[in-house]
Amino acid sequence: MGASHDDGAAVELVRGPVTVSVPATSANLGPGYDTLGLALSLRDDLTGEVVPGDGSGTPGVEVVVEGEGAGSVPLDETHLVVRAMRAAFDAMGVAQPGLRLRCVNRLPHSRGLGSSSAAIVGGLALARALVVDGTARLDDAAVFALAGRMEGHPDNVAPATFGGFIVSGAEGDGFFAVPAAVDPALSAVAFVPPTPVATEVARGLLPEQVPHADAAANAARAALLVVAMGGRPELLHAATRDWLHQDYRAAAMPESAALVRELRADGVPAVISGAGPTVLALVGGDPATTPLGAAALLERCPAGWQAHHLAVDTDGVVVR
Repeated sequence: MGASHDDGAAVELVRGPVTVSVPATSANLGPGYDTLGLALSLRDDLTGEVVPGDGSGTPGVEVVVEGEGAGSVPLDETHLVVRAMRAAFDAMGVAQPGLRLRCVNRLPHSRGLGSSSAAIVGGLALARALVVDGTARLDDAAVFALAGRMEGHPDNVAPATFGGFIVSGAEGDGFFAVPAAVDPALSAVAFVPPTPVATEVARGLLPEQVPHADAAANAARAALLVVAMGGRPELLHAATRDWLHQDYRAAAMPESAALVRELRADGVPAVISGAGPTVLALVGGDPATTPLGAAALLERCPAGWQAHHLAVDTDGVVVR
């Protein structure tokens, strides 16, 4: 656990607005179900400011949302970023202030690119940045631990916090997160369909038990994927084969499943990103081991979908 405390000392809040930026993430990457996560260079920007209360005895909040989710997400205390900020203030022992929040959202919602994890990690980091000694009260390890508890699993919140390629999982009552090597030439193309799939729906399609042979095969590929990501791009196609979740979820995202099959048939290491329905294709730097480069993959984007060529983001959540 990281540092968080309530020492009774006077708390000094930052005057003026603060902006944090948090990356998209892709979890699972095929066989690494609830374990492997990758930060990508598509970012939400959150700007927060402490303001006087509304005079009613409650702290009060003003929320403005631009981009993804505008017009559909709540603009009150139930907004996920606000909830995360409140949790962070509590963890730091800080009395809840009035807040003004502006979200510039670029991560599509309910598409498997970690929008909820970005909101949680971004909100925690934003609240910390609004406290003068916030990092001493809530360090990165504590941000990750709190984010994992809020999200329920660590595979997206880990790369959103730390950046890069992360191996994470449950450990007793908490979570662990360990950075793994990433080939600097590696990038990804994300194919984002227009229709969302709720994570709860996707998880609900998974069986309670799987054959032992499938679990063993999946464990082997997950281990191979860690090696492939670190500098063996010729192994990426074999390493991204999954037995645990993608086939079971295919009925909820048939177009995405079909695109994965088509790309993999052409030798592309393509997977369902997170709980879907975004399709992620990994691109190595060596043309000899990558059958289709980013430009060719972008041309494979289905009609009505969006495609993004994204770098691996090595920074995680940052204060701008």
